[in-house]
Amino acid sequence: MELKDIKSPLDIKGLSVDELEKIAAQMRAAVLFRCSQIGGHVSPNLGSVESIIALHYVFNAPVDKLIFDVSHQAFPHKMLTGRVYGYINPEDFDKVGEYTDPNESPEYDLFYAGHTSPAITLSVGMAKARDLKQDNYNVVSYIGDGALSGGVAFEGLDAGGAMNSNLICIVNDNQMAIAENHGGIYSHLADLRETNGTADTNLFKAFGWDYVYVGEGNDIAKLIETFKSVKDYPRPVVVHINTQKGEGYVPAEKDRESWHFRNPFDISSGQLLKAPHGESYEKVFKQFVNRNAEKYPEFLVITSATPADLGLNAAERAKLGHHYLDVAIAEQTGVSVMAGAARGGAKVVYGVVGTFLQRAYDQLVEDWAMDGSPSLMVVMMTGIRAINDKTHLGFWDIPMITSIPDIVYLAPTTVEEFDAMMQWALDQTQYKVAVRQPVYSLQHSSEPVDTDFSDINKFKVVKKGAGVAVIAAGDFFVKGTEVVDLLKAEGIDATLINPRFISGVDRELIENLKSDHRLIVTLEDGSVEGGFGQRVASVAGPTGMKVLNYGLEKRFEDHYKWEELEESNRLTPAQIVDDISTLMKA
Repeated sequence: MELKDIKSPLDIKGLSVDELEKIAAQMRAAVLFRCSQIGGHVSPNLGSVESIIALHYVFNAPVDKLIFDVSHQAFPHKMLTGRVYGYINPEDFDKVGEYTDPNESPEYDLFYAGHTSPAITLSVGMAKARDLKQDNYNVVSYIGDGALSGGVAFEGLDAGGAMNSNLICIVNDNQMAIAENHGGIYSHLADLRETNGTADTNLFKAFGWDYVYVGEGNDIAKLIETFKSVKDYPRPVVVHINTQKGEGYVPAEKDRESWHFRNPFDISSGQLLKAPHGESYEKVFKQFVNRNAEKYPEFLVITSATPADLGLNAAERAKLGHHYLDVAIAEQTGVSVMAGAARGGAKVVYGVVGTFLQRAYDQLVEDWAMDGSPSLMVVMMTGIRAINDKTHLGFWDIPMITSIPDIVYLAPTTVEEFDAMMQWALDQTQYKVAVRQPVYSLQHSSEPVDTDFSDINKFKVVKKGAGVAVIAAGDFFVKGTEVVDLLKAEGIDATLINPRFISGVDRELIENLKSDHRLIVTLEDGSVEGGFGQRVASVAGPTGMKVLNYGLEKRFEDHYKWEELEESNRLTPAQIVDDISTLMKA
Protein backbone atom coordinates (compact mmCIF):
# COMPACT_ATOMS: atom_id res chain seq x y z
CA MET A 1 0.00 0.00 0.00
CA GLU A 2 1.30 3.43 -0.99
CA LEU A 3 0.13 6.73 0.45
CA LYS A 4 -1.07 7.87 -2.98
CA ASP A 5 -3.48 4.93 -3.12
CA ILE A 6 -5.24 5.64 0.19
CA LYS A 7 -8.82 6.81 -0.32
CA SER A 8 -10.17 6.39 3.21
CA PRO A 9 -9.06 5.18 6.65
CA LEU A 10 -10.35 1.73 5.75
CA ASP A 11 -7.33 1.34 3.48
CA ILE A 12 -4.90 1.22 6.41
CA LYS A 13 -6.89 -1.23 8.54
CA GLY A 14 -4.99 -4.47 8.84
CA LEU A 15 -1.65 -3.11 7.66
CA SER A 16 1.39 -4.19 9.67
CA VAL A 17 3.30 -1.73 11.82
CA ASP A 18 6.15 -1.83 9.28
CA GLU A 19 3.73 -0.90 6.50
CA LEU A 20 2.25 1.90 8.61
CA GLU A 21 5.72 3.26 9.26
CA LYS A 22 6.35 3.36 5.51
CA ILE A 23 3.10 5.31 5.13
CA ALA A 24 4.33 7.67 7.87
CA ALA A 25 7.58 8.29 5.98
CA GLN A 26 5.64 9.04 2.80
CA MET A 27 3.39 11.42 4.74
CA ARG A 28 6.40 13.35 5.98
CA ALA A 29 7.72 13.60 2.45
CA ALA A 30 4.31 14.85 1.29
CA VAL A 31 4.15 17.49 4.05
CA LEU A 32 7.61 18.74 3.08
CA PHE A 33 6.82 18.65 -0.64
CA ARG A 34 3.65 20.72 -0.35
CA CYS A 35 5.02 23.22 2.16
CA SER A 36 8.28 23.66 0.26
CA GLN A 37 6.25 24.68 -2.79
CA ILE A 38 3.53 26.94 -1.34
CA GLY A 39 4.43 27.37 2.33
CA GLY A 40 2.52 25.93 5.26
CA HIS A 41 2.62 24.51 8.76
CA VAL A 42 5.61 22.20 8.66
CA SER A 43 6.68 21.15 12.16
CA PRO A 44 3.20 20.63 13.70
CA ASN A 45 2.27 18.16 10.96
CA LEU A 46 5.58 16.34 11.03
CA GLY A 47 5.08 15.72 14.74
CA SER A 48 1.50 14.46 14.51
CA VAL A 49 1.99 11.81 11.80
CA GLU A 50 2.18 8.64 13.90
CA SER A 51 -0.56 9.59 16.34
CA ILE A 52 -3.05 10.41 13.56
CA ILE A 53 -2.21 7.21 11.70
CA ALA A 54 -2.81 5.25 14.91
CA LEU A 55 -5.99 7.21 15.58
CA HIS A 56 -7.50 6.25 12.23
CA TYR A 57 -6.16 2.70 12.53
CA VAL A 58 -7.95 2.09 15.83
CA PHE A 59 -11.06 4.25 15.59
CA ASN A 60 -13.69 4.00 12.90
CA ALA A 61 -14.24 7.46 11.46
CA PRO A 62 -16.63 8.75 10.32
CA VAL A 63 -18.78 6.60 12.65
CA ASP A 64 -16.48 7.55 15.52
CA LYS A 65 -16.26 11.34 15.72
CA LEU A 66 -12.77 12.87 15.55
CA ILE A 67 -12.58 16.57 16.43
CA PHE A 68 -9.29 18.32 15.74
CA ASP A 69 -8.11 21.37 17.63
CA VAL A 70 -5.71 23.89 16.09
CA SER A 71 -6.02 21.82 12.92
CA HIS A 72 -2.84 23.07 11.31
CA GLN A 73 -1.56 19.73 12.67
CA ALA A 74 -4.18 17.70 10.76
CA PHE A 75 -2.46 17.22 7.38
CA PRO A 76 -2.04 13.46 8.07
CA HIS A 77 -5.78 13.25 8.83
CA LYS A 78 -6.56 14.85 5.50
CA MET A 79 -4.25 12.49 3.66
CA LEU A 80 -5.97 9.47 5.19
CA THR A 81 -9.45 10.75 4.38
CA GLY A 82 -9.28 10.98 0.61
CA ARG A 83 -7.32 14.22 0.11
CA VAL A 84 -3.75 13.04 -0.39
CA TYR A 85 -3.84 14.59 -3.88
CA GLY A 86 -3.58 17.99 -2.18
CA TYR A 87 -0.11 17.07 -0.89
CA ILE A 88 1.47 15.24 -3.82
CA ASN A 89 0.01 16.97 -6.91
CA PRO A 90 0.99 20.65 -7.27
CA GLU A 91 -2.03 21.32 -9.46
CA ASP A 92 -4.25 20.22 -6.56
CA PHE A 93 -2.58 22.14 -3.74
CA ASP A 94 -5.23 24.85 -3.71
CA LYS A 95 -8.03 22.25 -3.41
CA VAL A 96 -6.98 21.37 0.15
CA GLY A 97 -6.62 24.03 2.85
CA GLU A 98 -4.42 24.36 5.92
CA TYR A 99 -7.20 23.52 8.39
CA THR A 100 -10.05 21.06 8.76
CA ASP A 101 -12.93 22.17 6.58
CA PRO A 102 -16.42 20.62 6.37
CA ASN A 103 -16.70 21.90 2.80
CA GLU A 104 -13.77 19.69 1.84
CA SER A 105 -14.99 16.64 3.73
CA PRO A 106 -18.29 16.86 5.64
CA GLU A 107 -17.86 13.26 6.79
CA TYR A 108 -14.40 13.58 8.34
CA ASP A 109 -13.94 17.30 9.06
CA LEU A 110 -16.67 18.02 11.57
CA PHE A 111 -15.71 21.63 12.33
CA TYR A 112 -13.65 24.50 11.01
CA ALA A 113 -10.67 24.53 13.31
CA GLY A 114 -8.37 27.41 12.47
CA HIS A 115 -8.28 28.91 15.95
CA THR A 116 -7.28 26.99 19.03
CA SER A 117 -8.79 25.39 22.10
CA PRO A 118 -12.51 24.56 21.46
CA ALA A 119 -12.17 20.86 20.53
CA ILE A 120 -12.75 19.48 24.03
CA THR A 121 -15.87 21.60 24.49
CA LEU A 122 -17.16 20.64 21.05
CA SER A 123 -16.64 16.99 21.93
CA VAL A 124 -18.64 17.44 25.14
CA GLY A 125 -21.55 18.70 23.06
CA MET A 126 -21.29 15.85 20.55
CA ALA A 127 -21.08 13.24 23.32
CA LYS A 128 -24.11 14.73 25.02
CA ALA A 129 -26.09 14.57 21.76
CA ARG A 130 -24.98 10.97 21.24
CA ASP A 131 -26.15 9.99 24.71
CA LEU A 132 -29.50 11.74 24.32
CA LYS A 133 -30.11 9.90 21.05
CA GLN A 134 -28.85 6.63 22.59
CA ASP A 135 -26.31 6.20 19.80
CA ASN A 136 -23.09 4.24 20.19
CA TYR A 137 -19.83 5.69 18.97
CA ASN A 138 -16.59 7.17 20.30
CA VAL A 139 -16.09 10.94 20.56
CA VAL A 140 -12.42 11.87 20.37
CA SER A 141 -10.86 15.34 20.59
CA TYR A 142 -7.26 15.87 19.49
CA ILE A 143 -5.61 18.94 20.98
CA GLY A 144 -2.04 20.18 21.02
CA ASP A 145 0.48 22.78 19.86
CA GLY A 146 -0.07 24.94 22.92
CA ALA A 147 -3.87 24.97 22.68
CA LEU A 148 -4.37 23.81 26.27
CA SER A 149 -3.53 27.33 27.43
CA GLY A 150 -6.74 28.69 25.89
CA GLY A 151 -9.46 29.26 28.48
CA VAL A 152 -12.13 27.35 26.56
CA ALA A 153 -9.94 24.22 26.77
CA PHE A 154 -10.08 24.44 30.58
CA GLU A 155 -13.84 24.97 30.39
CA GLY A 156 -14.11 21.85 28.23
CA LEU A 157 -12.06 19.83 30.69
CA ASP A 158 -14.27 21.06 33.50
CA ALA A 159 -17.53 20.27 31.71
CA GLY A 160 -16.27 16.97 30.31
CA GLY A 161 -15.00 15.73 33.64
CA ALA A 162 -18.54 15.71 34.98
CA MET A 163 -19.81 13.38 32.24
CA ASN A 164 -20.18 9.69 32.91
CA SER A 165 -19.85 8.36 29.38
CA ASN A 166 -17.38 7.90 26.54
CA LEU A 167 -15.27 11.02 25.96
CA ILE A 168 -11.64 10.70 24.84
CA CYS A 169 -9.14 13.56 24.67
CA ILE A 170 -5.76 13.11 22.98
CA VAL A 171 -3.30 15.71 24.31
CA ASN A 172 -0.49 15.98 21.76
CA ASP A 173 2.26 17.41 23.96
CA ASN A 174 5.11 18.58 21.73
CA GLN A 175 6.41 21.08 24.31
CA MET A 176 5.67 23.98 21.97
CA ALA A 177 3.01 26.43 20.91
CA ILE A 178 3.96 28.57 17.90
CA ALA A 179 7.02 29.52 19.91
CA GLU A 180 7.97 28.14 23.33
CA ASN A 181 5.13 27.42 25.74
CA HIS A 182 4.34 29.73 28.64
CA GLY A 183 2.23 29.21 31.73
CA GLY A 184 1.92 26.93 34.73
CA ILE A 185 0.09 24.18 32.87
CA TYR A 186 3.20 23.50 30.78
CA SER A 187 5.38 23.11 33.85
CA HIS A 188 2.79 20.60 34.99
CA LEU A 189 2.94 18.73 31.67
CA ALA A 190 6.73 18.64 32.05
CA ASP A 191 6.32 17.04 35.49
CA LEU A 192 4.03 14.42 33.97
CA ARG A 193 6.53 13.71 31.19
CA GLU A 194 9.45 13.45 33.61
CA THR A 195 7.55 11.04 35.89
CA ASN A 196 6.15 8.97 33.03
CA GLY A 197 2.69 10.21 33.94
CA THR A 198 2.90 9.37 37.64
CA ALA A 199 3.35 12.84 39.18
CA ASP A 200 1.48 13.31 42.45
CA THR A 201 -0.41 16.27 41.00
CA ASN A 202 -2.47 15.56 37.91
CA LEU A 203 -4.60 18.38 36.51
CA PHE A 204 -6.64 16.09 34.30
CA LYS A 205 -7.57 13.82 37.17
CA ALA A 206 -8.46 16.86 39.23
CA PHE A 207 -11.00 17.78 36.56
CA GLY A 208 -12.50 14.28 36.80
CA TRP A 209 -10.85 12.56 33.84
CA ASP A 210 -9.04 9.24 33.86
CA TYR A 211 -5.51 9.52 32.55
CA VAL A 212 -3.08 7.53 30.39
CA TYR A 213 0.44 8.61 29.49
CA VAL A 214 2.45 7.59 26.40
CA GLY A 215 6.08 8.66 26.51
CA GLU A 216 6.76 7.39 22.97
CA GLY A 217 4.28 9.59 21.11
CA ASN A 218 5.90 8.99 17.73
CA ASP A 219 5.83 5.18 18.14
CA ILE A 220 2.97 3.79 16.03
CA ALA A 221 2.88 0.40 17.74
CA LYS A 222 2.72 1.91 21.22
CA LEU A 223 0.04 4.39 20.15
CA ILE A 224 -2.11 1.67 18.59
CA GLU A 225 -1.89 -0.37 21.78
CA THR A 226 -2.88 2.62 23.91
CA PHE A 227 -5.70 3.80 21.68
CA LYS A 228 -7.15 0.29 21.65
CA SER A 229 -7.16 0.34 25.45
CA VAL A 230 -9.34 3.48 25.54
CA LYS A 231 -11.61 2.72 22.59
CA ASP A 232 -15.22 2.46 23.83
CA TYR A 233 -14.00 3.64 27.26
CA PRO A 234 -17.06 4.35 29.44
CA ARG A 235 -15.71 7.49 31.15
CA PRO A 236 -13.86 10.67 30.18
CA VAL A 237 -10.21 9.83 29.63
CA VAL A 238 -7.17 11.89 28.64
CA VAL A 239 -4.42 10.21 26.62
CA HIS A 240 -1.31 12.36 27.07
CA ILE A 241 1.25 11.66 24.33
CA ASN A 242 4.81 13.01 24.25
CA THR A 243 5.74 13.89 20.65
CA GLN A 244 8.42 15.90 18.89
CA LYS A 245 7.41 18.92 16.84
CA GLY A 246 9.23 18.69 13.52
CA GLU A 247 9.86 14.94 13.89
CA GLY A 248 11.89 13.40 11.06
CA TYR A 249 13.22 16.60 9.44
CA VAL A 250 16.44 17.87 11.00
CA PRO A 251 15.99 21.62 10.30
CA ALA A 252 12.53 21.55 11.87
CA GLU A 253 13.72 19.51 14.86
CA LYS A 254 16.52 22.01 15.53
CA ASP A 255 14.42 25.16 15.14
CA ARG A 256 10.83 24.27 15.85
CA GLU A 257 9.67 27.88 16.16
CA SER A 258 10.69 29.13 12.72
CA TRP A 259 9.42 25.90 11.17
CA HIS A 260 5.98 26.18 12.77
CA PHE A 261 4.92 27.87 9.56
CA ARG A 262 7.41 28.15 6.73
CA ASN A 263 7.30 30.04 3.46
CA PRO A 264 8.50 28.08 0.38
CA PHE A 265 11.91 26.51 0.97
CA ASP A 266 14.52 24.15 -0.40
CA ILE A 267 13.99 20.74 1.21
CA SER A 268 17.63 19.66 1.12
CA SER A 269 18.98 22.76 2.86
CA GLY A 270 15.90 24.20 4.56
CA GLN A 271 16.72 27.63 3.14
CA LEU A 272 13.87 29.93 2.15
CA LEU A 273 13.47 30.25 -1.61
CA LYS A 274 12.74 33.95 -1.30
CA ALA A 275 14.53 36.03 1.30
CA PRO A 276 12.22 38.08 3.53
CA HIS A 277 12.00 41.80 2.84
CA GLY A 278 14.62 43.87 4.64
CA GLU A 279 12.00 46.30 5.89
CA SER A 280 8.60 45.48 7.32
CA TYR A 281 6.03 46.84 9.73
CA GLU A 282 7.01 44.05 12.14
CA LYS A 283 10.52 45.49 12.22
CA VAL A 284 9.10 48.94 12.89
CA PHE A 285 7.15 47.50 15.80
CA LYS A 286 10.26 45.71 17.11
CA GLN A 287 12.23 48.96 17.01
CA PHE A 288 9.40 50.73 18.82
CA VAL A 289 9.42 48.06 21.53
CA ASN A 290 13.19 48.14 22.05
CA ARG A 291 13.24 51.93 22.15
CA ASN A 292 10.55 52.12 24.81
CA ALA A 293 11.97 49.31 26.92
CA GLU A 294 14.97 51.61 27.37
CA LYS A 295 12.85 54.74 27.80
CA TYR A 296 10.37 53.46 30.39
CA PRO A 297 11.36 51.22 33.33
CA GLU A 298 7.66 50.32 33.59
CA PHE A 299 7.33 49.36 29.90
CA LEU A 300 5.61 46.05 29.10
CA VAL A 301 4.95 44.35 25.76
CA ILE A 302 2.44 41.49 25.76
CA THR A 303 1.84 38.76 23.20
CA SER A 304 -0.51 35.82 23.15
CA ALA A 305 1.87 33.23 21.63
CA THR A 306 2.61 35.10 18.38
CA PRO A 307 5.99 36.78 19.01
CA ALA A 308 7.04 36.45 15.36
CA ASP A 309 4.21 38.78 14.37
CA LEU A 310 5.72 41.30 16.77
CA GLY A 311 9.09 40.92 15.05
CA LEU A 312 10.62 39.48 18.22
CA ASN A 313 12.81 36.40 17.91
CA ALA A 314 14.01 34.33 20.86
CA ALA A 315 17.17 36.40 21.43
CA GLU A 316 15.24 39.67 21.38
CA ARG A 317 12.63 38.30 23.78
CA ALA A 318 15.38 37.25 26.16
CA LYS A 319 16.96 40.70 25.93
CA LEU A 320 13.65 42.35 26.84
CA GLY A 321 13.51 40.22 29.98
CA HIS A 322 10.82 41.39 32.41
CA HIS A 323 9.57 43.93 29.85
CA TYR A 324 8.15 41.00 27.83
CA LEU A 325 5.21 38.77 28.73
CA ASP A 326 3.78 35.89 26.68
CA VAL A 327 0.39 34.86 28.10
CA ALA A 328 0.25 31.84 25.74
CA ILE A 329 -2.66 31.16 23.39
CA ALA A 330 -5.10 33.22 25.44
CA GLU A 331 -6.24 36.45 23.85
CA GLN A 332 -8.84 37.04 26.56
CA THR A 333 -6.05 36.98 29.10
CA GLY A 334 -3.92 39.19 26.86
CA VAL A 335 -6.53 41.96 26.83
CA SER A 336 -7.20 41.64 30.56
CA VAL A 337 -3.49 41.65 31.45
CA MET A 338 -3.09 44.77 29.31
CA ALA A 339 -5.94 46.43 31.22
CA GLY A 340 -4.59 45.29 34.59
CA ALA A 341 -1.06 46.43 33.82
CA ALA A 342 -2.35 49.81 32.67
CA ARG A 343 -4.35 50.24 35.87
CA GLY A 344 -1.20 49.36 37.82
CA GLY A 345 0.75 52.11 36.09
CA ALA A 346 2.68 50.25 33.41
CA LYS A 347 3.34 51.64 29.96
CA VAL A 348 1.82 48.68 28.19
CA VAL A 349 1.35 47.55 24.60
CA TYR A 350 -0.42 44.38 23.52
CA GLY A 351 0.40 43.14 20.00
CA VAL A 352 -2.29 40.81 18.68
CA VAL A 353 -3.32 39.27 15.35
CA GLY A 354 -6.68 40.67 14.28
CA THR A 355 -8.41 37.36 13.63
CA PHE A 356 -7.43 36.09 17.09
CA LEU A 357 -8.59 39.27 18.82
CA GLN A 358 -12.21 38.38 18.06
CA ARG A 359 -11.86 35.69 20.73
CA ALA A 360 -11.66 38.42 23.37
CA TYR A 361 -14.62 40.71 22.63
CA ASP A 362 -16.01 40.67 26.15
CA GLN A 363 -12.65 41.62 27.62
CA LEU A 364 -12.35 44.49 25.13
CA VAL A 365 -15.68 45.83 26.41
CA GLU A 366 -15.62 45.08 30.13
CA ASP A 367 -11.96 45.04 31.11
CA TRP A 368 -10.40 47.50 28.68
CA ALA A 369 -12.92 50.02 27.36
CA MET A 370 -14.71 50.54 30.67
CA ASP A 371 -11.48 51.26 32.55
CA GLY A 372 -9.95 54.71 32.36
CA SER A 373 -6.30 53.67 32.28
CA PRO A 374 -4.35 54.52 29.09
CA SER A 375 -2.78 51.71 27.10
CA LEU A 376 -1.97 50.64 23.56
CA MET A 377 -3.08 47.66 21.49
CA VAL A 378 -1.51 47.08 18.07
CA VAL A 379 -3.74 45.00 15.78
CA MET A 380 -1.80 43.00 13.21
CA MET A 381 -2.50 40.93 10.08
CA THR A 382 -5.65 42.74 9.01
CA GLY A 383 -7.36 43.30 5.69
CA ILE A 384 -7.40 41.70 2.29
CA ARG A 385 -3.69 40.88 2.02
CA ALA A 386 -3.44 39.12 5.38
CA ILE A 387 -4.22 35.40 5.78
CA ASN A 388 -6.73 34.23 3.18
CA ASP A 389 -8.21 31.20 4.97
CA LYS A 390 -11.86 31.39 6.02
CA THR A 391 -10.91 30.88 9.67
CA HIS A 392 -8.23 33.59 9.68
CA LEU A 393 -9.75 36.54 7.82
CA GLY A 394 -8.67 40.03 8.83
CA PHE A 395 -11.89 41.74 7.72
CA TRP A 396 -13.76 42.22 11.00
CA ASP A 397 -11.48 44.22 13.30
CA ILE A 398 -12.84 47.65 12.36
CA PRO A 399 -16.54 46.81 12.94
CA MET A 400 -15.63 44.91 16.11
CA ILE A 401 -13.38 47.46 17.80
CA THR A 402 -15.19 50.60 16.68
CA SER A 403 -18.54 49.30 17.93
CA ILE A 404 -17.17 49.70 21.49
CA PRO A 405 -17.23 53.13 23.19
CA ASP A 406 -14.13 54.87 24.54
CA ILE A 407 -11.57 53.16 22.29
CA VAL A 408 -9.61 55.29 19.84
CA TYR A 409 -8.73 53.27 16.72
CA LEU A 410 -6.01 54.75 14.50
CA ALA A 411 -5.19 53.67 10.94
CA PRO A 412 -1.70 54.75 9.81
CA THR A 413 -0.85 55.06 6.14
CA THR A 414 2.95 54.89 6.23
CA VAL A 415 5.89 53.55 8.18
CA GLU A 416 6.50 56.91 9.82
CA GLU A 417 2.85 57.44 10.72
CA PHE A 418 2.64 53.95 12.21
CA ASP A 419 5.60 54.64 14.45
CA ALA A 420 4.34 58.10 15.41
CA MET A 421 0.87 56.85 16.28
CA MET A 422 2.25 54.08 18.49
CA GLN A 423 4.59 56.45 20.28
CA TRP A 424 1.85 59.02 20.89
CA ALA A 425 -0.49 56.30 22.15
CA LEU A 426 2.12 54.99 24.59
CA ASP A 427 3.16 58.42 25.85
CA GLN A 428 -0.31 59.95 26.30
CA THR A 429 -2.30 59.50 29.52
CA GLN A 430 -5.96 59.87 28.51
CA TYR A 431 -7.06 57.21 26.05
CA LYS A 432 -7.26 53.52 25.29
CA VAL A 433 -5.74 53.40 21.81
CA ALA A 434 -5.65 50.69 19.18
CA VAL A 435 -3.38 51.08 16.14
CA ARG A 436 -4.03 49.06 12.98
CA GLN A 437 -0.68 47.85 11.66
CA PRO A 438 -0.61 48.26 7.86
CA VAL A 439 -0.38 45.15 5.68
CA TYR A 440 -1.58 46.16 2.22
CA SER A 441 1.59 47.99 1.19
CA LEU A 442 4.74 49.35 2.79
CA GLN A 443 4.81 53.10 2.21
CA HIS A 444 7.05 55.93 3.43
CA SER A 445 5.95 59.50 4.06
CA SER A 446 7.43 62.12 1.75
CA GLU A 447 6.90 64.81 4.40
CA PRO A 448 7.17 64.89 8.19
CA VAL A 449 4.17 63.27 9.90
CA ASP A 450 2.16 64.52 12.83
CA THR A 451 3.23 63.27 16.22
CA ASP A 452 0.28 64.47 18.31
CA PHE A 453 -3.14 62.93 17.79
CA SER A 454 -4.81 64.45 20.83
CA ASP A 455 -7.38 66.24 18.68
CA ILE A 456 -9.53 63.12 18.55
CA ASN A 457 -11.31 62.30 15.26
CA LYS A 458 -9.59 65.15 13.41
CA PHE A 459 -9.14 64.10 9.77
CA LYS A 460 -6.23 65.40 7.70
CA VAL A 461 -6.81 66.98 4.28
CA VAL A 462 -3.80 65.93 2.21
CA LYS A 463 -4.96 67.55 -1.04
CA LYS A 464 -7.73 70.13 -1.38
CA GLY A 465 -10.02 69.89 -4.38
CA ALA A 466 -13.70 70.12 -5.14
CA GLY A 467 -16.64 68.04 -6.30
CA VAL A 468 -15.43 64.71 -4.94
CA ALA A 469 -13.78 63.99 -1.59
CA VAL A 470 -11.90 60.68 -1.28
CA ILE A 471 -11.46 59.59 2.36
CA ALA A 472 -9.02 56.67 2.27
CA ALA A 473 -8.31 54.97 5.58
CA GLY A 474 -5.05 53.33 6.59
CA ASP A 475 -3.84 50.66 4.22
CA PHE A 476 -6.14 51.88 1.46
CA PHE A 477 -4.71 55.41 1.42
CA VAL A 478 -2.35 54.27 -1.32
CA LYS A 479 -5.43 53.19 -3.29
CA GLY A 480 -7.08 56.56 -2.57
CA THR A 481 -4.04 58.35 -3.98
CA GLU A 482 -4.32 56.33 -7.19
CA VAL A 483 -8.03 57.11 -7.45
CA VAL A 484 -7.45 60.85 -7.07
CA ASP A 485 -4.70 60.78 -9.73
CA LEU A 486 -6.99 58.94 -12.16
CA LEU A 487 -9.84 61.36 -11.46
CA LYS A 488 -7.53 64.24 -12.37
CA ALA A 489 -7.19 62.72 -15.83
CA GLU A 490 -11.00 62.62 -16.01
CA GLY A 491 -11.16 66.35 -15.28
CA ILE A 492 -12.14 65.96 -11.62
CA ASP A 493 -9.85 67.69 -9.12
CA ALA A 494 -10.77 65.59 -6.08
CA THR A 495 -9.99 66.21 -2.43
CA LEU A 496 -7.87 63.53 -0.73
CA ILE A 497 -8.27 62.94 3.01
CA ASN A 498 -6.34 60.74 5.43
CA PRO A 499 -8.85 60.18 8.26
CA ARG A 500 -6.28 58.69 10.66
CA PHE A 501 -9.13 57.93 13.10
CA ILE A 502 -11.44 55.06 12.10
CA SER A 503 -13.38 54.95 15.36
CA GLY A 504 -15.00 58.34 14.84
CA VAL A 505 -15.84 61.01 12.25
CA ASP A 506 -14.63 64.56 11.79
CA ARG A 507 -18.10 66.13 11.77
CA GLU A 508 -16.82 69.65 11.23
CA LEU A 509 -14.86 68.65 8.15
CA ILE A 510 -17.80 66.72 6.67
CA GLU A 511 -20.06 69.72 7.23
CA ASN A 512 -17.56 72.03 5.53
CA LEU A 513 -17.22 69.74 2.50
CA LYS A 514 -20.84 70.27 1.49
CA SER A 515 -20.15 73.79 0.22
CA ASP A 516 -18.14 72.59 -2.77
CA HIS A 517 -18.48 68.79 -2.87
CA ARG A 518 -21.28 66.62 -4.23
CA LEU A 519 -19.82 63.21 -3.43
CA ILE A 520 -17.81 61.56 -0.64
CA VAL A 521 -15.99 58.30 -1.37
CA THR A 522 -14.68 56.15 1.51
CA LEU A 523 -12.10 53.39 1.13
CA GLU A 524 -11.23 50.86 3.85
CA ASP A 525 -9.41 47.54 3.93
CA GLY A 526 -12.12 45.58 5.72
CA SER A 527 -15.83 44.90 5.92
CA VAL A 528 -18.02 47.72 4.65
CA GLU A 529 -20.95 46.72 6.83
CA GLY A 530 -20.42 48.14 10.29
CA GLY A 531 -17.19 49.74 9.18
CA PHE A 532 -15.62 53.18 8.95
CA GLY A 533 -17.31 54.24 5.71
CA GLN A 534 -20.81 53.63 6.96
CA ARG A 535 -20.00 55.78 9.99
CA VAL A 536 -18.97 58.61 7.64
CA ALA A 537 -22.14 58.09 5.58
CA SER A 538 -24.34 58.47 8.65
CA VAL A 539 -22.81 61.91 9.26
CA ALA A 540 -22.73 62.99 5.62
CA GLY A 541 -26.26 61.86 4.78
CA PRO A 542 -28.09 64.86 6.29
CA THR A 543 -25.83 67.28 4.39
CA GLY A 544 -27.26 66.21 1.02
CA MET A 545 -23.95 64.89 -0.30
CA LYS A 546 -23.94 61.43 -1.80
CA VAL A 547 -21.62 58.78 -0.38
CA LEU A 548 -19.97 55.74 -1.95
CA ASN A 549 -18.51 53.23 0.53
CA TYR A 550 -15.81 50.85 -0.68
CA GLY A 551 -14.54 47.83 1.20
CA LEU A 552 -15.33 44.16 1.43
CA GLU A 553 -18.75 42.57 1.40
CA LYS A 554 -19.69 40.96 4.73
CA ARG A 555 -19.20 37.31 3.88
CA PHE A 556 -16.71 34.53 4.50
CA GLU A 557 -14.04 34.18 1.82
CA ASP A 558 -11.76 31.19 1.49
CA HIS A 559 -8.46 30.60 -0.32
CA TYR A 560 -9.01 33.69 -2.41
CA LYS A 561 -6.57 35.53 -4.64
CA TRP A 562 -6.59 39.09 -3.38
CA GLU A 563 -6.54 40.59 -6.89
CA GLU A 564 -9.71 38.66 -7.79
CA LEU A 565 -11.41 39.57 -4.51
CA GLU A 566 -10.64 43.25 -5.06
CA GLU A 567 -12.11 43.11 -8.53
CA SER A 568 -15.27 41.31 -7.40
CA ASN A 569 -15.79 44.00 -4.74
CA ARG A 570 -15.08 46.83 -7.25
CA LEU A 571 -11.98 47.84 -5.33
CA THR A 572 -9.58 48.47 -8.20
CA PRO A 573 -8.82 52.16 -8.75
CA ALA A 574 -10.18 51.96 -12.30
CA GLN A 575 -13.49 50.50 -11.09
CA ILE A 576 -13.81 53.11 -8.36
CA VAL A 577 -13.11 55.94 -10.81
CA ASP A 578 -15.65 54.49 -13.25
CA ASP A 579 -18.31 54.46 -10.50
CA ILE A 580 -17.46 58.03 -9.48
CA SER A 581 -17.54 59.32 -13.06
CA THR A 582 -20.89 57.65 -13.72
CA LEU A 583 -22.44 59.11 -10.60
CA MET A 584 -21.04 62.59 -11.17
CA LYS A 585 -22.33 62.65 -14.76
CA ALA A 586 -25.76 61.55 -13.56
